Amino acid sequence: MLSVFEGRTAVITGAGSGFGLELARIAAARRMNLVLVDVQADALERVRQDTEQAGVAVLACCVDVADAAQMQVLAEAVQARFGAPHLVFNNAGVAAGGLLWESTPADWQWVLGVNLWGVIHGVRLFTPMMLQAARADSHWRGHIVNTASMAGLLTPPNMGVYNVSKHAVVALTETLYQDLRLVTDQIGASVLCPYFVPTGISHSERNRPAALSSAPATRSQLIGRAMSEKAVASGKVTAAEVAARTFEAIEHGQFYIYSHPHALAPVAQRMQAIVDGANPPDPFADRPEVGAQLRAALRDAG
Repeated sequence: MLSVFEGRTAVITGAGSGFGLELARIAAARRMNLVLVDVQADALERVRQDTEQAGVAVLACCVDVADAAQMQVLAEAVQARFGAPHLVFNNAGVAAGGLLWESTPADWQWVLGVNLWGVIHGVRLFTPMMLQAARADSHWRGHIVNTASMAGLLTPPNMGVYNVSKHAVVALTETLYQDLRLVTDQIGASVLCPYFVPTGISHSERNRPAALSSAPATRSQLIGRAMSEKAVASGKVTAAEVAARTFEAIEHGQFYIYSHPHALAPVAQRMQAIVDGANPPDPFADRPEVGAQLRAALRDAG
């Protein structure tokens, strides 16, 4: 459990917008050293200037978290500048929709590269540094937060690639929590599972690498993108509120972090179906008109 933040170091991926930006602002307000990571250079520069004006030490790095070599360079730079980080927010993420069989290898590579491999790299590179610091000082405390999604606990249709990436992050983080408990009491872990919150994730395509460009979007992908944009834009909980809840969770050693606790009812239904050996429940049981519209749109397209 980490309760003292001033003078500690936080690594934040996806720091240029959304949750990452708000986490950076809170960390700066708590007088932490900041390592800001984003693939979008202009957004990264804005948050660097914003947080440096708060009078804290900042290391800003333009990095593609999916790239192992770039992440290795980042980890070495963090170690050289600040030593082992106390907080690591593996937060960078992208969104994608569409029917599973219409996703191309490039779609899978892009989404899994950022959403899953970005987390994998953050865990494999920073955890050993944190463990070494903990072994050297019995008072040292650290915490790792991986951003997943409610889509990591559910299986909404027409979002297959995204669902897979976020389910993997949940499983990875649960296992990280258990692995850490085997070897130390000084480092904690949490998984952030937000629902629909207004962030820039619905416009992820702006940062898609040219090398992973794909065929023109299919009808299902366009529908998925439009539905995601509408749902995200209509969210009432802000990214700043979610970031504040995340810091509270770190302080209290809370593992699961939710933006919309009321949205857990479908999770309970899914888990009960698994226990009962029943078929997956209807994801549109509470909103049948949405399911009807989606089915009609996709069947008309076929």
